Amino acid sequence: MHISTAKELDLFRNDIPLVQKRNTAEACTHHLWFSDADYAEKGNFIKWNPAVRTANDREEILKAVIDGRIDVLATDHAPHTLEEKSQSYLKAPSGGPLVQHTLNALLQLYKKGKISLEKIVEKACHNPAILFKIGRRGFIKEGFFADLVLVDLNQKYTVSKSNILYKCGWSPFEGAQFDSVVVPIP
Repeated sequence: MHISTAKELDLFRNDIPLVQKRNTAEACTHHLWFSDADYAEKGNFIKWNPAVRTANDREEILKAVIDGRIDVLATDHAPHTLEEKSQSYLKAPSGGPLVQHTLNALLQLYKKGKISLEKIVEKACHNPAILFKIGRRGFIKEGFFADLVLVDLNQKYTVSKSNILYKCGWSPFEGAQFDSVVVPIP
């Protein structure tokens, strides 16, 4: 379940282990990054379902990620075309491309002191593997698949049309400046 408001957080617990929870929740990158104030600039390009809400909702969702009421960090990746997203608001589909820039956005929250690297790994790697019972993934352990990424935590990166890898050709993060970058492996 994608959480988009602070009020929803009352529905979830952090007083029992993850494996005992019968209801779990996830926060999507866009709900941790954007707020309703961004609609003036981004318009349909940050139209999601559920919608991006207030800055207070965004901050409370992040607190719930940290305190354990929200169990997973997700993308809700939906790479609609520029043509689709350029329609009137009521006709434009919800969703956007997020896979390429999710880690950058999460690392920016880390650089701002809002979340630890360990918490990012727990919520984006460990917990999905546990919840969905994905064997030999989500952890760095002997005998596990090595799903790894190399990151430079001190290299600046600005999202622009020229470095977007999505086939849809756009990103809601265009113009965003990140202090970390995923290093391409030659």
